[in-house]
Amino acid sequence: MTEPPLLALRGISKRFGAVQALKDVELEVHRGEVVALLGDNGAGKSTLVRIIAGVVTADQGVIEWEGQAVQIRTPRAARHLGIATVYQNLALCDGLDVAENLYLGREQRRPGALGRLLRLMDKGGMRREARRQLDAMGIRVPDMRTPVASLSAGQRQTVAISRALLGDPKAVLLDEPTASLGVQQAGHVLDLVDELREHGVGVILISHNMGDVKALADRAAVLRLGCNNGFFHVPTTPQDRIISSIIGVTSSP
Repeated sequence: MTEPPLLALRGISKRFGAVQALKDVELEVHRGEVVALLGDNGAGKSTLVRIIAGVVTADQGVIEWEGQAVQIRTPRAARHLGIATVYQNLALCDGLDVAENLYLGREQRRPGALGRLLRLMDKGGMRREARRQLDAMGIRVPDMRTPVASLSAGQRQTVAISRALLGDPKAVLLDEPTASLGVQQAGHVLDLVDELREHGVGVILISHNMGDVKALADRAAVLRLGCNNGFFHVPTTPQDRIISSIIGVTSSP
């Protein structure tokens, strides 16, 4: 019996006032699969990601998780299911160190009265646990006590992705993960995405870089003006055919 998709969107629509941001959008992501979500500016990619991440709620349509219809009305609900999101702006706090950023919003308290009554954070425990999980994923980061403000763009991107991976998510949404990086730094991020696939994680990759898409993606879903405009098997589809779908030269039902 065929396993259902890890994540499936069925007929998703969203309107902001007079603007129809999404209309009857379909998307599927399976375990261990990288799906590139492509489209020009204003195509609806960010809105779709925010719906999956629980930041906004769809007006119509169904979200299925592991074959069951679910409601994702808050980011907490998305995280509870196992969905992690890395936004293009990274949402890091420069004044905090690496470990504090990794556990931002889910800080661990010290055991006993110090944590229960005084609500003191267990910084040592967070650093050790973060290092253990990152080492298991093969992710290299500097000293956990290093302030994020002192990191390079590539290191900051790594910290943002690492934060998403804490808790062993089943699906990860990456919004332009290599947009501001140099060649070497971008290569490391691409290696991380490949590592996620090897661990059975479903990945949605938003990117304007067709080189990244061809190097990583198994399938591509193209949005245009808020609607599906093509699904492609990336390894066997010519790049110019995908680009034609993005810019509207060709269309698919």
